[in-house]
Order: sequence, then C-alpha cells, then structure tokens
Amino acid sequence: MDISTIGSVSKVSSGSIGANALGKQDFLNLLLKQLSYQDPMNPMDSTQFTTQLSQFSSLEELTNINSTLSDVLAFQQSMQNASVANLIGKTVKVDGNSAQLSDKAEMNYELSADASAVDISIYDGSGKLVRTANIGARPAGSQSYTWDGKDSFGNTLPQGSYSFDIEARDISGNPVPSRSIASGTVTEVLFERGLTYIKLNGGAKINLSEIKSIG
Repeated sequence: MDISTIGSVSKVSSGSIGANALGKQDFLNLLLKQLSYQDPMNPMDSTQFTTQLSQFSSLEELTNINSTLSDVLAFQQSMQNASVANLIGKTVKVDGNSAQLSDKAEMNYELSADASAVDISIYDGSGKLVRTANIGARPAGSQSYTWDGKDSFGNTLPQGSYSFDIEARDISGNPVPSRSIASGTVTEVLFERGLTYIKLNGGAKINLSEIKSIG
C-alpha cells in the first residue's frame, strides 16, 4: 500500500476532528493506524518513521510544558490573591476626582507647570456645587488640598462621597493642564473572571493596574 495514501487519510481524519488541535493521544492513534495499514513488502521509510516519532516526542514535551506553566500560573494567581488581601484598610490613590468626606477630605492633583492661581470646585453627590476654594499659586507636580468639609457659607456638610474639579492658570491667565487623583480606603477585594479588583470606601471598584500609590 502506498504510504502517501495513508498520509492523505490521516489529513482527512484530522480535519474531521474539528477545529480543535490534535492531542498527543490522537497523534499516537493515527501513527499506529498508519503502521497497521503499511504494506509488508513496501514498509514505511525509516527516515519518515523517525520524523513522525520526533514530532510525537515534541508534541508530548510541549503538552508537559503547558501543564507545568498552568500550574505555575495557578500558583502565581493564588499568591497574588493572598497579597492583595493585605491592601484592606490601606489608603490608595488612583486617577479620578472623587473624595470621601469624614471630618475632612483630601483632594490630590498634579499640575503640568507652575500655576499662579488654582481653584478647586467641590460638588456633592447630586452634582451641586457646594464650595469653591481659591488656594493661590502652586508649583508644578503633585499637590494636595485638605477640605474642612464646610460649604461656601461655613456650614458643615454631611459625611459621604464628593467630587472635585481643578482649574489652574499661569501668570498670563492661560490654563495650566492638571490631573485630579482620587484617594480612598480599601474595604474589599473582589475576584471576577480571572481579574482582581479592590473596592474603596466610597463604593468605587478599581482594577489593580489603576493604583498609583499605596499609603
């Protein structure tokens, strides 16, 4: 029997299996089937047989490597989950403009250049403007403003989640680009669909990659 014909049958068989790739057991079954159909008067070429055995050996090695990598990744994931749990109770900073008012609230931001005037507008949960703070000149870089929790009339506002906007200008009155940074205390760690999130005391759910710093 012509060995090339058996090769064609093998290709058809592999195609009929479907879109999934052949496993090492499928490969071995096809090789044994090919051997059972060979013509004793015209046996398979030894070089071709050696090549197929090498292919099978490589497939088995790749399968074992894949299994080992899966175990390593599972172990790494479990270690990460355990370490992330240590974030509970810690303060983290992320991109955003929310602030949690207790007795006071810290509002962090970054300026791309020196500013001669910086105004911070503070809004309550419904989006109502409750306070505008004029904090004067500030240099470029990371900045922080501590809000006393009072509105424009000196009234103490209730604890909860607030938001803020930064408006900065240079000495010529031109806008200075800024970026607001939210901070909060980690209250919960969530594991969803292979990803890890933290939940802040204001209710925001944050991906680990969004964390800028941990205090």
